[in-house]
Amino acid sequence: MIQFGMPTLIENKTLEDNAVLCSSLGLAFIELNMNFPEYQVNQLEQTDHLIKLAEQERIYYTIHLDENLNIADFNQLVSDAYLQTVHRSILVAKKLLFLRDQYGDSSQPLTLNMHMNHGISITLPDRKVQMYDRDFETYMKSITAFRANCEEWIGDSDVMITVENTDGFRDYEKKAIDYLLESPRFGLTWDIGHSKAIGEKDVPFIRDRQDHLIHFHIHDGSETPPKNHLALGDGEINLFDRLELAESRNARCVLETKTVEALKKSVAWLTNHKIVEAD
Repeated sequence: MIQFGMPTLIENKTLEDNAVLCSSLGLAFIELNMNFPEYQVNQLEQTDHLIKLAEQERIYYTIHLDENLNIADFNQLVSDAYLQTVHRSILVAKKLLFLRDQYGDSSQPLTLNMHMNHGISITLPDRKVQMYDRDFETYMKSITAFRANCEEWIGDSDVMITVENTDGFRDYEKKAIDYLLESPRFGLTWDIGHSKAIGEKDVPFIRDRQDHLIHFHIHDGSETPPKNHLALGDGEINLFDRLELAESRNARCVLETKTVEALKKSVAWLTNHKIVEAD
């Protein structure tokens, strides 16, 4: 059976609210989103509170790193701050790992999900130039250091960093991702709604590397008009195909809707189609 979880929802002001909702819907975990002020790394480091709630509701956690994460920023002060954030987040994940063993599936690594930051682009009269493409060697030095650091910080713990697709991987990012995927500490997240909303242009890249898929963001979407984060059944995605792949990869799935109502509707869709068992 696929392990389904939920994102941190903006309607829920506290972790307690999210945890109660998670368990009430029969979901296994919450993906703690570090874009929220209440889930900054200094807050996540209060692991006693997180553990108490998890044990109370019989759930566990994964982590979504800040979407602004830019470990290759040309300003070393900025990139160092992001690297420190990743380091401290990995330490949090290692402390929370035992919850996965108690309430989840120990065959699935505990994940920290990240986006690839495109960096700055310069607009010319006839095109845009991505600075990471222009200075690719400098960019890759940062990626190389990032991989080495994460390997050291994770060590032999069952924690992995997964790279998520967003609005289309740039060519220089594909090269960087392939380098990261050479490490056993990195994998891929397929956000199926993001890929649908941009015409599935990332799908060939993801499919060619599907042996590295260990995490999914599951929500419905459409191409025209481009929409994602819809409740399951409200869009155009072949959800059965995506869920079949997730199951074959033993991948964890976040039902990444943005509202409580859409989350409940998505759980009902899974139940109605006998993908999860009704309580």
